[in-house]
Amino acid sequence: MIPRDYVLKDTSIRGQAATHKVSAKLYGTSTKLYGTSHRHREAYLEASRILRSSTKPDSNIPTVFQQLEQINLWERFCRWVTSTNNRIYIGWFGVLMIPTMLTASIVFIIAIAAAPPVDMQGLGSPISGSLLDGNNLITAAVIPTSAAVGLHFYPIWEAGSIDEWLVNGGPYQLIVLHFLIGIIAYQDREWELSYRLGMRPWISLAFTAPVAAAVSVFIIYPLGQGGFSEGMPLGISGTFYFMFRFQADHNILMSPFHQLGVIGVLGGALLCAMHGSIVTSTLIRNTNKHESINLGYKLGQKKPTYRFDKSQDYQRSLWGFSFPSSRSLHFFLAAFPVAGIWSAAIGVDIAAFDFEGTNFQQPTIISQGRTIPTWMDVILDANLGLSETTRQTDSLPIFSNWQINSEQEINNFPTNLP
Repeated sequence: MIPRDYVLKDTSIRGQAATHKVSAKLYGTSTKLYGTSHRHREAYLEASRILRSSTKPDSNIPTVFQQLEQINLWERFCRWVTSTNNRIYIGWFGVLMIPTMLTASIVFIIAIAAAPPVDMQGLGSPISGSLLDGNNLITAAVIPTSAAVGLHFYPIWEAGSIDEWLVNGGPYQLIVLHFLIGIIAYQDREWELSYRLGMRPWISLAFTAPVAAAVSVFIIYPLGQGGFSEGMPLGISGTFYFMFRFQADHNILMSPFHQLGVIGVLGGALLCAMHGSIVTSTLIRNTNKHESINLGYKLGQKKPTYRFDKSQDYQRSLWGFSFPSSRSLHFFLAAFPVAGIWSAAIGVDIAAFDFEGTNFQQPTIISQGRTIPTWMDVILDANLGLSETTRQTDSLPIFSNWQINSEQEINNFPTNLP
């Protein structure tokens, strides 16, 4: 079925005047094809077929149709990218996200499997993190860029050779920078999909929390400490190594921002578990007692699936407060952990520049000058132990070390704590 705007009175089109009229009409309306329905595209193809079958085509018709085909190809691509009918939404930010995330993933897999040892500390003592160097899935990690590189941008073409780039930890920068671009594009892709579907952008706003945490650990902290070598190694054991070192250097457990982050994450998990259990306990049964209650639910049904008033009566009796509506309840469930992760990211950003004035200090009785013993003493003793480890030993290897030659020794990750 051809739309009314595309109806051709004379399907034979014998004269040049009629041909010019139809081609001009098609060319003038081609810009309207972007975002139109499928029937408009069918009308365009039908009109194109009629013009191509004309017995007296104009000499300019091939040029016009070449332009139309080029525009149509781009419009097809635009419609495919922005279509919400695809199995997975692509979006314009997805065009940026997909190659960057694929690059980061592929390089990470190759590096954690076969990367050579990296001179992370810049002292000529390489640290092996790959599986081929004897690590397992727990101890394997992508070692951060060498301290000798500092904060310099270190792509492949800046190194003298591939071997030099690998030994100085170039893959770490490549993975981290592509990963950060990818997750920021993913966040914007969530906003784009919400816009296409007519939704509010709260999903994208909530995803800013993990984005802020990743940026703090991989970018802000290395910037504040003066080198990418201070970034978090990409591995299980490397993550714990980074946590211990961070605690020893900055006493992050005494930061109120970090404590708010713990409250937000663990409290959000508790609230979501409570909400799910209460909803499950107040489901409305639309089946008999011999059938599963799940059979009474129809996808897209307009009637409620559970008794919100009963669930709030239970919560009021349990906690002493309730929510006036389901919207406010779910907003709180989302906002609570998001605000907590934001706070933790701020705590890392503050510690990155060695500003620890916001940390809680050891309590004292001012009039007597006496320290009040608390559980904080255990944390302070642990910090001293982590720092003392550096002065007593050169490394904490998980596997036994071995020599490349008589002068250079390779350590398995994790290495010494600062």
